[in-house]
Amino acid sequence: MNKSFPIIKGRKIRLAIVGCGRISKSHFNSIEKNQNNIELISICDTQKETLNKYETKFKVKGYLDLENMLQNENLDLVSLCTPSGLHANQTKLCAKYGVNVMTEKPMATRWKDGLSMVKVCDDLNVRLFVVKQNRRNPTLQLLKRAITEKRFGKLHVINLNVFWSRPQEYYDQAAWRGTLEYDGGAFMNQASHYVDLLEWLIGPVESVQSMMSTTRDIEVEDTGVLNVKWQNGALGSVNVTMLTYDKNLEASITIIGEKGTVRIGGVAINEIQHWEFDKKKDYDDKIKEVSYETTSVYGFGHPLYYQNVIEVLQGKTEPETDGREGLKSLEILIAAYLSARDDKTISLPLK
Repeated sequence: MNKSFPIIKGRKIRLAIVGCGRISKSHFNSIEKNQNNIELISICDTQKETLNKYETKFKVKGYLDLENMLQNENLDLVSLCTPSGLHANQTKLCAKYGVNVMTEKPMATRWKDGLSMVKVCDDLNVRLFVVKQNRRNPTLQLLKRAITEKRFGKLHVINLNVFWSRPQEYYDQAAWRGTLEYDGGAFMNQASHYVDLLEWLIGPVESVQSMMSTTRDIEVEDTGVLNVKWQNGALGSVNVTMLTYDKNLEASITIIGEKGTVRIGGVAINEIQHWEFDKKKDYDDKIKEVSYETTSVYGFGHPLYYQNVIEVLQGKTEPETDGREGLKSLEILIAAYLSARDDKTISLPLK
């Protein structure tokens, strides 16, 4: 879509963080690593104690109310690190004040909300970015290159596993966790970045079938399986559980094609465990280099994602994952929930 957006030149991008919970640390770290081009102006959180802590730490003004902050600060960009079910209304409010939005995953918990976020930002001529930092992981960058170069030939089978641990205490940390309206379940929340790989790596999805179950004391699923058929004829599955004993075990992807087989595993798709193709290429020797140690399921892609957002706002490049790109994984997620609810195959695109 060709639109003309305002370009920020000759100064730093003025940013506010909304929601100072678990994922905000990755954003504060990204701001620090990109401090030559971006500066933290203010923060917003509904918990006064949390707000005071970060006000003191970063020496910026804190707000308990988002609109109050938008009225009083001159901002270029707001980063939403809030519960997913709040993203839609918060995005629309920021757009109303002419402020660009970067939202954490998933962009929304409802399909209609995701669509409305894109429309409102289009209508009010502001950028909407959806964080997909895992795409920046070096292991996945190498895999994306192999797929783009068609090294697999015809793709046959794709398998994704997300076997993590989220005990009841995790969900009890905040009232919104494990709720349908604000959080979503294991697919919508924890596995969201991995569902994103289905379309980004393999291509448009034709249909899905899913089953889900709940063991923890929450409204949503903590375990599920998803069968996938792609438009290119490939078949695949996604297996997700938050019940792994007693810590995170793996997040992996295996791709089997007519001319190649690859498995990337580790706790967060951080280790290339199998890499084999019929014809060798020079970068095949880099598979040990790009594998990395991590204890964080978030990976290290946030600062790199911020770099792209900065360059987009400076008019230097196009966004890697904007609102429309974010809708692609949201559509698969919503289709998975519809399939589990109605016990039937759901075809894409959604009507």
